[in-house]
Amino acid sequence: MSDLIRPDLYISADVETDGPLPGVYSLLSFGMYVVGAFDGERLSRPREPLTLYREVQPISEAFQPEALEVNGLDRDRLVVKGVDPPVAMDEAAAWVNEVANGHRPVLVAYPVAFDWSFLYWYFERFCRTGSPFGHSSCLDIRTLYQAQASTVFDLSDKRNMPAELLPDAQHTHNALDDAIEQGELFANLFNWTLRRRDRTTAPLSTAPSWMSRRVVPLA
Repeated sequence: MSDLIRPDLYISADVETDGPLPGVYSLLSFGMYVVGAFDGERLSRPREPLTLYREVQPISEAFQPEALEVNGLDRDRLVVKGVDPPVAMDEAAAWVNEVANGHRPVLVAYPVAFDWSFLYWYFERFCRTGSPFGHSSCLDIRTLYQAQASTVFDLSDKRNMPAELLPDAQHTHNALDDAIEQGELFANLFNWTLRRRDRTTAPLSTAPSWMSRRVVPLA
């Protein structure tokens, strides 16, 4: 195994579906948004937004009307005009690999369990190269906040987060809008975490000497 450790590239993702379970129900749309790269010391944001959005053909006849009421997508239209799942997932994997460019792509979401379950299933089922995130390269935004705030799960939702962490963007149930909104929340939370670290420990750049040898510098 190589001793080379790549910097992370955090990609916020959101999905809209017609039910709670991949395979039984369908992924109808997904959005991805590059939050930034982390080299072990600081989070570097892109100079301009890097995004991907696709609307996808349903894969089964099963759906829950209440799910469609939430996301507002026209399932009948997607049957005709949605992107074929293999095409959508191949395009998504190619985009992730392109923007990663030597970094480890890490999917972030709120909550990651739901979005990851659909995206991973679809990548493994339909993408010729499989998941560009591997089988476990993901972070949950709520868990990160809960660990840093030292609180219980019931008090770790957005309603209980400090106002300074909340993004200006609104949660609209459009997959790209929500990927951007959650990405900004993650960036605010991540930088908040770094500030807390720097107040309590020595800067990472002066800590373990192996870090400078093993982390590939950002281009």
